[in-house]
Amino acid sequence: MFGSTETPLAPVRHSRRADWAAGQAISYLMRQGVENPQCLSLAAGLVDATTLPVETVRRAAEIVLSDQAWGRHALQYGHTSGAERLRKSLLAHFAALEGRSVDDLGIELDQVILTNGSQQFLSLVAQVLLDPGDLCLVASPTYFVFLGTVAGVGAQSVCIETDESGMQPEALDAKLAELNAAGELNRVKLIYLVSDFENPSGYSLSAERRRQIVEIANKWSREQRIHILEDAAYRELRYDGDPSPSVRSCDATGESVIYAGTFSKSFSPGLRVGFGIAPNGLVEAICARKGNEDFGSAHLNQQIVATVLEEGWYVPHTNVVRMGYRTKRDALLAALDREFAGLDGVTWVRPDGGLYVWMSLPERIDTGFESSLFERASKIEQVMYVPGELCYGDESGTRPRHQMRLSFGVLDPHSLSEAVARLARAVRGVM
Repeated sequence: MFGSTETPLAPVRHSRRADWAAGQAISYLMRQGVENPQCLSLAAGLVDATTLPVETVRRAAEIVLSDQAWGRHALQYGHTSGAERLRKSLLAHFAALEGRSVDDLGIELDQVILTNGSQQFLSLVAQVLLDPGDLCLVASPTYFVFLGTVAGVGAQSVCIETDESGMQPEALDAKLAELNAAGELNRVKLIYLVSDFENPSGYSLSAERRRQIVEIANKWSREQRIHILEDAAYRELRYDGDPSPSVRSCDATGESVIYAGTFSKSFSPGLRVGFGIAPNGLVEAICARKGNEDFGSAHLNQQIVATVLEEGWYVPHTNVVRMGYRTKRDALLAALDREFAGLDGVTWVRPDGGLYVWMSLPERIDTGFESSLFERASKIEQVMYVPGELCYGDESGTRPRHQMRLSFGVLDPHSLSEAVARLARAVRGVM
């Protein structure tokens, strides 16, 4: 009989992209956090809730909605590229970060694209540049969520050796020469860099290397252009030292470097306002892909951020945010100095900014999800971290398994000290 329950349902067949995107580590980490609510999390890459600008956003929203016509405009669909008002303010803000005038930037307004956080922009770039089997060259280690983005379009991430000054130009040049000799240079479409305070290592790309990497990308752009995707998510979270101009500023033509920024870390992730500055040759493709996804990101949120910038509220807020994170970074580093004193083979990076401290244990100690250390830390000592192996794109099976990323974004200084004490007990328990 028609509709009989005896007829078995046909199997669900996912697309290849759905399969490529499956099993991402971020989902597992979030589940672990829910299942272990008493854990102190050094894993979460969230921002400090006490820094979230409730009053500032309320005042900005009141201004946006105070006029009926303006309010209706803000509550209507926006343009795929985003609100012109905010894009103009963004150009002025970007120029200030670069220490230049807007006219000197040589950036047209159409090149500025507003997105649902910078992660959407990173994803859009991957979608318009990478085909299955293509290669994206990344720092070793790098932002593990972007590694998932690359895998999600069927491409592969290839690690380039990194030190305290960021990706090594010599190693990048050597890898491109190797791929060229193997007849695989045409597979390389993208170089991904977190230019300031790399997530997870905390390293910043030196000013000289920024220039060198642009030159190397141009040198090997033969059958097609090799673009550089500069992720500047942590640029405004500097606590020590002098800022460097962006990698994009080293691109004389403006057609090689793609710049991604966000207000999530410095202002509010809940507003989900990110942006990209795209080369002219990519603007149309990125906007077309974005139009298929959302017709444009949340228009009201863009108007709120534009108001915050125009009223001069943003910079004072970020100054307060930086002071708070500097205090928490120092608390975490002091706790590491205290709790891990005397443990041979344990080292960590002292970052000048960002939200993370990169830690290495003796090579014999596995930090992965299935390791005895992770089990002891999360179940017994009730502390969470991000296993370092997630941050390597090398598929050769040689990725290091003895490192971890520690975040100081969420916990207060007292809780950071307690979390490090718990982590130290867990490490001692498996040494």
